[in-house]
Amino acid sequence: MGTAISLDLADDLPPERLHELADEVFAWMREVDARFSTYRADSEVRRFDRGEVLLSEASADLRFVLEACADLWGDTDGFFDAYATGRLDPSGFVKGWAAQVASDRLLAAGAPNHCVNAGGDVRVRGLAPSGEPWRIGVRHPWDPMATCLVLAGTDLAVATSGIYERGRHVLDPRRGAPASGLRSVTVVGPDLGVADAYATAALAMGVAGIGWVDRLSGYTHAVITDDGHCLRSTELPEVG
Repeated sequence: MGTAISLDLADDLPPERLHELADEVFAWMREVDARFSTYRADSEVRRFDRGEVLLSEASADLRFVLEACADLWGDTDGFFDAYATGRLDPSGFVKGWAAQVASDRLLAAGAPNHCVNAGGDVRVRGLAPSGEPWRIGVRHPWDPMATCLVLAGTDLAVATSGIYERGRHVLDPRRGAPASGLRSVTVVGPDLGVADAYATAALAMGVAGIGWVDRLSGYTHAVITDDGHCLRSTELPEVG
């Protein structure tokens, strides 16, 4: 999906078991890439978009993602739109969802202390190798070598949508033009796929996204505007 995946397993398990768990995570991510990458002409999502795969023939994962994207379109008043570019592109949900599934599987497999990072969308559970809560740095929107805030927790999904790597790639689906007004949106909550989509939607809304994301139930946020203001939830699990 055009991004890097990293994994940190912090459980005191035999090395062979840790390698096995890591292999399973990366095999899943490769499966997701093969199915959902918009960069691959042979991916299922591209073939579905071209009409070569019918909904009745689609995999269970693709049907789930299409249903989730439809629900999120409604939840965000149309600002999370997998068809915003005119072609099917569920990447704004899939990346976070894939990492969430990987984390859920690690928990079920007896590895409750881990960090899954999918291109800056991060799912942490349990404790870090230090025995302390995980710390998640959010990249500074103007300085790639710095963080603008650091979050800490033992059960967090942290998704950031911003313009600092790919430019203004998120479209305002109502105008059909690149969104403006916000430099980055970070959303924190229990589910990484949903957090990813919410961050994308808020960025697409522009300045109006600040009030919208502030009203979300069960999710907190940090927003940086184009003119450098940082607005955040009072409940954000930020390191002092």
